[in-house]
Amino acid sequence: MRPKALISWSSGKDSAWALHVVRQAGEFEIAGALTTVTDTFSRVSMHGVREELLAAQLDACGLKPIIVRIPSPCSNEIYEREMGSAMAQAKASGITHVIFGDLFLEDVRAYRETKLAAAEMHAVFPLWGKPTDRLAREMIAAGVEARLVCVDLKALPKSFAGRSFDLSLLDELPPGTDPCGERGEFHTFVTGGPMLQQRIAVNVGETVEREGFAFADLTPP
Repeated sequence: MRPKALISWSSGKDSAWALHVVRQAGEFEIAGALTTVTDTFSRVSMHGVREELLAAQLDACGLKPIIVRIPSPCSNEIYEREMGSAMAQAKASGITHVIFGDLFLEDVRAYRETKLAAAEMHAVFPLWGKPTDRLAREMIAAGVEARLVCVDLKALPKSFAGRSFDLSLLDELPPGTDPCGERGEFHTFVTGGPMLQQRIAVNVGETVEREGFAFADLTPP
């Protein structure tokens, strides 16, 4: 029997591509998608995506939602308590691994590995170390469709919020910007690609600035 795993699901392109890669390899049984939702706003934490769009996306991916709800603001203590509770429940149901779409940030990887080890679980990083420019273009060539939903205004202008993640966007990124936004320059919401059974229709609504970030509000049609 294959080990059971959760995919750490942000709703963005890296977690979606990690799902695609792992499914192609066939090593794990994907038992669900673990997503942090800021309960105060009913939106995916940091990405700002409406929970109803997350639900439609996970349905299109054939993934069982496993939602970790946190308040806003949320202390690290509360976050770790809620995540620890979710991991304990996952382990009790026979899940032994969590799959992440992280690319190269060593401190993030070490944190995840340490926390999962404490829960007697294992972290998996199928995209780790891949050159991000090549990876971004590989995703686009494979049919991944995504919108930028959150932009760090220290890295990119507000006008990038709501744009499609495509070749023209990659060409227009300022020097020093990671093509996959791995340092937090931007976050995305996937609307199409080989990991989805159907496209997610969205409209790009208002862009709101909050705490140094610009959030494009995607809405159902």
